[in-house]
Amino acid sequence: MKKILTFGVFDYFHIGHLRLFKQCREYGDYLIVGVQNSDYAVLQDPDKKMLYSTDERVEMIESLRIVDEVFVYNRLDTSIMESTDFDILALGEDHIGDRFDMISDWCRDHGKSIVHMKRTPGISSSTIKNSLS
Repeated sequence: MKKILTFGVFDYFHIGHLRLFKQCREYGDYLIVGVQNSDYAVLQDPDKKMLYSTDERVEMIESLRIVDEVFVYNRLDTSIMESTDFDILALGEDHIGDRFDMISDWCRDHGKSIVHMKRTPGISSSTIKNSLS
């Protein structure tokens, strides 16, 4: 069985998130989703407004039959990779920068595969959030 891992905030859950999960399942039999803790996200950016609590986002994602396992994380780093049993890491097109390079390097060094997922055109949490303001 191939286990695939992806992660995100998943506030303003939308069709693009669901399609991400469907893409992930094309590469693995068991989908693990990490959900960022909203308290940590807000501490990093005090202007950030969260629509759903961490518990609510976890509940929504756990209820999807395409998702097999959900966990909460604060900050994305190699400790998450070390403590999660997975074979493939799924990164979205917006997963760029030093912390994503660091976990990608960790995956390569530890024999984990990495796949890059396409975004759903025309939708994003930021677009939804801005249209509601």
